[in-house]
Amino acid sequence: MGVCRTVVVLTLTLLVPLQAAAAPAGKVVIAQGVDPTTLDAMNQQETPASVVAEHIYNKLVERDPSLKIVPALAAELPKLISPQVWEIKLRRGVKFHNGEDFNADSVKFSLERAKDPKMRGASNFKLIERVEIVDPATVRVHTVKPWPTFIPSMNHPQAPMYPPKAYADKDTAYISKNPIGTGPYKFVRWSKDEEIVLEANAMYFRGAPRIKTVVFRPIPDDAVRVAALQNGEVDIAVNIPPHLATIIANHPKTFLSTAPSIRTIQLMFYTHQYDTQNKLVGPYAGPTADKRVRQAIAYALDVDEIIKGVLDGKAMRVATMLPSMHFGFDPALKPIKQDLAKARKLLAEAGYPNGLEIALNGPQGRYVRDKEVAEAAAGQLTKAGIRTTLRTFEFVNYLNSMVYVHKAGPVWLIGWGQGMMDAEGIYVPLFRSGSLLCNYHNADIDGLIDLAQTQMDPKQRLESYNKINALWVEDAAAVPLYQQLDLYGASRRLAWKARSDELIKAYDMALKERQ
Repeated sequence: MGVCRTVVVLTLTLLVPLQAAAAPAGKVVIAQGVDPTTLDAMNQQETPASVVAEHIYNKLVERDPSLKIVPALAAELPKLISPQVWEIKLRRGVKFHNGEDFNADSVKFSLERAKDPKMRGASNFKLIERVEIVDPATVRVHTVKPWPTFIPSMNHPQAPMYPPKAYADKDTAYISKNPIGTGPYKFVRWSKDEEIVLEANAMYFRGAPRIKTVVFRPIPDDAVRVAALQNGEVDIAVNIPPHLATIIANHPKTFLSTAPSIRTIQLMFYTHQYDTQNKLVGPYAGPTADKRVRQAIAYALDVDEIIKGVLDGKAMRVATMLPSMHFGFDPALKPIKQDLAKARKLLAEAGYPNGLEIALNGPQGRYVRDKEVAEAAAGQLTKAGIRTTLRTFEFVNYLNSMVYVHKAGPVWLIGWGQGMMDAEGIYVPLFRSGSLLCNYHNADIDGLIDLAQTQMDPKQRLESYNKINALWVEDAAAVPLYQQLDLYGASRRLAWKARSDELIKAYDMALKERQ
């Protein structure tokens, strides 16, 4: 309710760029909290990389600012022509930035690469059996089983269309340094941890962008990022600290744009150990392998107090990792309330009558006040007898040295939001055994996930996800904390509105002095 009193959530409206006759002009600087780990969009699972990639690449479909799925490089939405075959008609006359034609060969190359087990997003495309080229402007995707979420899956950040000739036999390191897409902006240069520079693609199939140059600058420190916005050094700043929201809103040179996010923040557990090939090794050696310890951690936390004290009320409690706009959301489930007596009882039953010691790992600078949220959680856990040591890391190092290689246990903080807006996009990559980010194993949940992924009847799928939700909560697979209210600061020289999927698209922007 603090959100309602202090922040007006802007209604998302469809921004339809009115292409000016003049050539692209001007520059916009966007400050993200962190630098991407890679510009090979298929080989990542992080929003900062996806935000940059949205400018360089296109996918077959995308979500408009109202979050409706619309065609992109597909000429129309894919059609199901048999239970396991989807037909996709492609836009004609589209070219990659290097002059290579976009066609059916591009789709076959891209989707086959996306499902390659070496790619970090491969689990999202495991149902692709093969891609058949019908003609240069038509492909048919044959699936292993019926795939009800095929269309939104084609909007995965890991499903960009790549140029097959330019990228034949090229590895991910090469592609990261030489990103080539069909998007509204061309890659110019990347000075690691300093800036990524893009220039307008005058031949973009939807019309040339209005803004000529887009620069992404990583600024992890909240105060520095806000100061850069106020001083006119950047035009958009992500993750405005909640206590500074009013200042940004009332500043003569800036405005506040907000959106209820598809992202939730949570504490994740190691219950099982996986190797670097994502293969199950066995139960985790730490205390979180015991469900009672995980449940105790959940009951030890006062998330409402964290939202009030750290986020100035600008977040919404959640019972699972599914915000209400996601398919699979169950309104009957309610968030766990703090119960210290129950937490201590569970610890004693698990063999820790005098409490225990754990480490909590998390990023710094990636999410809104992420370090402060982790500090508050660690303090609450310690007071409950779960003596917690907090370790925070720069985000790229956090992902590459810990999260992606299954070394972030026993407890780690992560934010998760995905454009599918479907329970599949949460349970498959994070909780299905064998997925890159999975440190959990429950055979019943694995089976239900696999079943839901192939159920074409929405009612049956919803029933499966309701069962998964209930099992997930009972097993304390993770501790969902809250749904973000995304806070962006922007220069008043810019016409722009925030989206709920965290994508920041320069193509939808305009500089007011040019209107």
